[in-house]
Order: sequence, then structure tokens, then C-alpha cells
Amino acid sequence: MTISHRTIGTGPHKVLVLHDWFGTSAGWEAFLDHLDPEGFTYAFLDYRGYGERRDVAGEFTLAEIAADALALADQLGWETFSLLGHSMGGKAAQRVLAEAPRRVRKLVGVTPVPAGAFPLEGDAYDLFHGAAHAPANRRAILDLVTGHRACGRWLDAMTAASVAGSRPEAFASYLDDWSTLDFAAKVAGSTLPVKVFVGEYDLALTAEVMRGTWLAHYPQAELEVLTNSGHYPMHEVPVAFATALEGFLRA
Repeated sequence: MTISHRTIGTGPHKVLVLHDWFGTSAGWEAFLDHLDPEGFTYAFLDYRGYGERRDVAGEFTLAEIAADALALADQLGWETFSLLGHSMGGKAAQRVLAEAPRRVRKLVGVTPVPAGAFPLEGDAYDLFHGAAHAPANRRAILDLVTGHRACGRWLDAMTAASVAGSRPEAFASYLDDWSTLDFAAKVAGSTLPVKVFVGEYDLALTAEVMRGTWLAHYPQAELEVLTNSGHYPMHEVPVAFATALEGFLRA
């Protein structure tokens, strides 16, 4: 099966990019204009049920994302590569690492979900699990994770893009997987170079959460809190985020 994808750049450092629960490979917007196309080649994967692969059948699990990511790397002829994962994509990237640790050069988690279970309880459970079929829930989640600071026009556009870009059954299934799956034992102790970015206004995946999970799992991990950003630094602070990201990848 040929896996459709988007690429930017032709540089020698290969980077495989995994998007968030709400997004697609097309959802990085102005951030892409600030990437170095001569130093890096970025490949952006759509998950089954999302974006250009919205109609591709699947089980809609993190294991399936990891298998497709490795298949795409093979398709591109990439023996080794760095991984960049946003939110749910951060957990999927760790699943790739668990399956093929020798192929990964560096790992970047952007406001990322940890490798362990991330339980949702009470009102949070209802809000997230209702989001597959309720656009208002998706908008409320976007507002929450950006610290109630984003304008209504952006929230509306992001909500509409999420609804149009994903199948409800895929959206629901991925949530079940990323919120309950625990494979932390498979990655804990890895000495891979790891960088974790969080936004200072993200009310869900905070610096405190990262210190108890990502930084505990990866001895070489470093944490950077992006000022004036919430859960979507590629939208909120694209220049600062691109600069910090490529600074780590080049180091």
C-alpha cells in the first residue's frame, strides 16, 4: 500500500511528523514557512480516517499509526529519521520508538501525551468522549488547551477543520487508545536525545505533567516552555517554535 503524505524540504536530516487528535498533515499552516528546506526533509503523515487518508479503512489505534509511520519511512527510503509528534502524535511517536528504537535519531514531543495512560474522568471524560459527534465539545477543548485566550474566529476555524478532516469513528477510536494505552515500560530509560515543548497556557498537558512522565522516562530529555502559547505553538508562536525546534534537531 502506497501511503500518501506531504513533504517539505530536501535536506539530509529526515523528520517524520505525526499530527494531533484534532489535526491533519495540512494543519500546521504558517509554521511551515519558517522551516529550513535545505537542512531538513519533513514528511507529514495523515492517520487512517484523517485528511487525505480519511477514507482508508483501519482499526484506528496508535499501533496502526506506528506501523504506517514505519511503512512510510520505508517507502521514502529512510533507514533512520527523527520523530516529531504533536499531542496524540507525541504518544504515537513514542510507539514508533518502542517498535523500532534503532531507527530513531531524535524525538520531539510538542505538548505531547505521555506513553502511560492518561485517564479522563468526570466532566473531562464527558467532554472528550462527546467530541466525536459534537462540534461544540471540540471547540470547548480547543478553548481549554489554549488557556481561554484564543479568538472565536480561530476556535471556529479549528473546529470546522477538525470535523471536516476526520471520520467520527476514527476520532473516537483514537481517543480510546491514547487515553488508556500504557506502554511506558517499553520506552522508559531510553537515552535517545529528546526535546519536549509545552505552552505556558496549556491547561491540560502542562510542564508539571511532562516532568512526571516524559522527563522521568527519558534521562536525556530537556523541557522548554514556550511563552505566549498554549497547546498549538505552530499556530500561536510559529517563528519561535520553528527556531527552537530546528535548534534542537541541529544540535
